Amino acid sequence: MSDALYHECGIALVRLLKPLEFYLEKYGTALYGVNKLSLLMEKQHNRGQDGAGVACIKLDVSPGEKYISRYRSVEKNAIADIFSVINGPFREIQKQNPEKLQDIPWLKKNAEFMGELLLGHLRYGTFGGNNFESCHPFLRQNNWMTRNLVVAGNFNLTNVEELFTNLVDIGQHPREKADTVTVMENIGHWLDEENDLLYYQYKQEGYTKKEISPIIAEKLDVANILRRSSKYWDGGYVMAGLIGHGDAFVLRDPSGIRPAWYYADDEVVVVTSERPQIQTAFNVPFEAIREVKPGHALIIKKTEKSARN
Repeated sequence: MSDALYHECGIALVRLLKPLEFYLEKYGTALYGVNKLSLLMEKQHNRGQDGAGVACIKLDVSPGEKYISRYRSVEKNAIADIFSVINGPFREIQKQNPEKLQDIPWLKKNAEFMGELLLGHLRYGTFGGNNFESCHPFLRQNNWMTRNLVVAGNFNLTNVEELFTNLVDIGQHPREKADTVTVMENIGHWLDEENDLLYYQYKQEGYTKKEISPIIAEKLDVANILRRSSKYWDGGYVMAGLIGHGDAFVLRDPSGIRPAWYYADDEVVVVTSERPQIQTAFNVPFEAIREVKPGHALIIKKTEKSARN
């Protein structure tokens, strides 16, 4: 590896493990997850001089309802801009129909970013220009929930050209050579492969197409997807991802060049690029926060109430 390695970008992932009603009752606000993400990002603001972004996934929504939201900013104070936009509709609800802020089903159906899975990114550019389209998280969309993918990372891969060529060789036609797009499409390819494998397996067993979708969501082998995706990655990285149905992951490079820390209890799983921010935001002791081990992935399955490292 000859390219210089950087570490400035930052991530913040929040997975709420309880129903949203729990946080409203215990903490007095339906915006508990949004508020914690805002705090984690602000305390890492030094990592995001070139922009920031937030994505959110709502769990268990009905077909036809929007369940993935994203907002990115390259404003001078990008974090403040993002959360001003996210919180704006809630301020209007407070003015017009304050009782609706206590109605979780209504909020989840009608308000963006009212979800259980949130991912924030702070960008310090090492590839591409300092523009809106270079800001993470990046989104790969599909009508099948388990093929939707949101990716954000702190990384500097030294072989992006090779990875891009590999995508072309398997028949893809990437829309650009940006490093994050290349990584996302690399993961997305193996996500599609895993979906196809499960689909044909359960189709042969006699399940209908409609019955197969929730089975795929439960059985999706995220660890296998990440092993296959990262096989030829060269460099330092922490990759964070959300899959449309609700699985999430954070993958760290084998040499541990890029940092990642997490905290988990029965209410929340949180991951950041820096340890002290979790301590402050959640008022937990130093020893409660663990390192995502080099060469390992922290995987949060939608159907589980914990995380596996």
